Amino acid sequence: MANLVNLESVSKSFGVRPLLDGVSLGVNEGDRIGVVGLNGGGKTTLLEVLAGVEPADDGRVSRSRDLRMAVVTQRTELPDGSTVRNAVIDPLGFDAEHEWAADARVRSILDGLGITALGLDSVVSRMSGGERRRVVLAAALIQDLELLVLDEPTNHLDVEGVRWLAEHLLARKCALVVVTHDRWFLDTVCNRTWEVVNGKVEQYEGGYADWIYARAERQRLADTLEEKRQNLARKELAWLRRGAPARTSKPRYRIEAAEALIADVPPLRDNVELLAFAKKRLGRTVIEVEDATLSIPDRVLVRDLTWRIGPGERIGLVGVNGSGKTTLLKLLAGEREPETGKRIQGSTVKIAHLSQELLDLNGSMRVLEAIEEVARRVVLGKYEMSASQLGERFGFSSQKQWTPVSDLSGGERRRLQLCRLLMAEPNVLLLDEPTNDLDIDTLQQLEDLLDSWAGTLVVISHDRYLVERVCDKVVALFGEGGLTELPGGIEEYLKRRDSMRDRESATGPSGDKAPSNAADQRAARKELARLERRLEVLHKKEAELHAALAEASTDSARLLKLDAELRAVLAEESDVEAQWMVAAEAVEG
Repeated sequence: MANLVNLESVSKSFGVRPLLDGVSLGVNEGDRIGVVGLNGGGKTTLLEVLAGVEPADDGRVSRSRDLRMAVVTQRTELPDGSTVRNAVIDPLGFDAEHEWAADARVRSILDGLGITALGLDSVVSRMSGGERRRVVLAAALIQDLELLVLDEPTNHLDVEGVRWLAEHLLARKCALVVVTHDRWFLDTVCNRTWEVVNGKVEQYEGGYADWIYARAERQRLADTLEEKRQNLARKELAWLRRGAPARTSKPRYRIEAAEALIADVPPLRDNVELLAFAKKRLGRTVIEVEDATLSIPDRVLVRDLTWRIGPGERIGLVGVNGSGKTTLLKLLAGEREPETGKRIQGSTVKIAHLSQELLDLNGSMRVLEAIEEVARRVVLGKYEMSASQLGERFGFSSQKQWTPVSDLSGGERRRLQLCRLLMAEPNVLLLDEPTNDLDIDTLQQLEDLLDSWAGTLVVISHDRYLVERVCDKVVALFGEGGLTELPGGIEEYLKRRDSMRDRESATGPSGDKAPSNAADQRAARKELARLERRLEVLHKKEAELHAALAEASTDSARLLKLDAELRAVLAEESDVEAQWMVAAEAVEG
């Protein structure tokens, strides 16, 4: 496979702190690399040096000639005054409105990221930060590329959007380097993992589960002193082994060393014990809404909703962006009144609500002082901790705890916000996207705390692993005025959303049957995607056979065999391309 980018002994520092120290690595065709590591550890810096956004202090960065590459980092911005059309459609060079609209690939990207719903003539500068990020991402995805470099692309996508992005990237031919804390995304998309740690980059084969196994095994063999991280990795392994079959039945994981790592790990959560304790703390009534109607200016979110949340319940709340999840959480928190109906709160209930807005603290206060302002010690389930110990759990080292709050990044302030909430020892937690800006190690710490936390929990999150791990029930807002319980969890939610889209494509706005070819076009688009994936496999096989033929130039018997294989591949390519043309015409028609 051709090499696209190569780093040789690359170093990069900011101030006196080295983020990259003598790093050597490469990106080849077909690589889909997930980049992980602690916040502030150098992941974004690695991406920017690799992509040429930032120069290296030392070493050499080489890229293949005329490399077609797009880069989307946290700092990527579009020109002032740009509309969605300017940013996404105009660079493609379409001469007329119907030309881009008839392009199945373009339309798929716009729909998948929700860009069409934003309006093509909307000015990007007037959008929310999340909407701007989706437009920037669409502008990158819509290009014909050899390498795509993405920094936290899932942060502003809902569960459905994350799934769409994963499927889109898997279907593309271009290489990928992506920084993300979304573990389901890492496991689904990536075939290699880079961990940035202490200025170095450790390289692993496979996605998140492979990395977790390899890291834990390496720690065991090295007899590392990092006892906390090792214990968390072992607990994570136990969850992976006991979780969904797709994550636990891969033969390559069934090695004696990995089994030994998790053989004595206790169950992650004793629900019976926690529920009994929660009832003692909360009593019978926690939060109830009766016949509640909740609206925003353009529509009704829920109508005549009755929802009783009991002691010890652990609920994941899902829905598309804009479905009303955050507004409903504010109703549960008592920060929003229903238009009709009522909200009831138990007398012993003590709520902590993590909103998406950052807290406003005295900037001269130190991190530790901000935590101790709430309490000096806290009991969370089985754990009793000092303010400093809880701060360390959320990524604030003993040295970092003396940093002024004014010097913290947005992600660090959010971690501090969560830390302060937990220090108050609530018995009801309402968490709105708690995983935003948390690295994987901090996520493990949060999940470990929530596993043993005896109280009621309602969490909004696009992180499927977090919802699956800490919640016992999933409910969804489908935009029909009610709240739907989903026994099958996130997978059931995605299947129902697929069914809803199928029905919408077959009916018009009034519910009348749409033009008869709507369902056919959807089927054609699916067939088109299938054929494109098959062509990708065939093209790769063709390239491999050409290389093998060159190597076997003096072996006549092998040459004949390889030539026959190549002819068969070329024949299938021709057949699949013909099928692709038929499907493409059906989509455009």
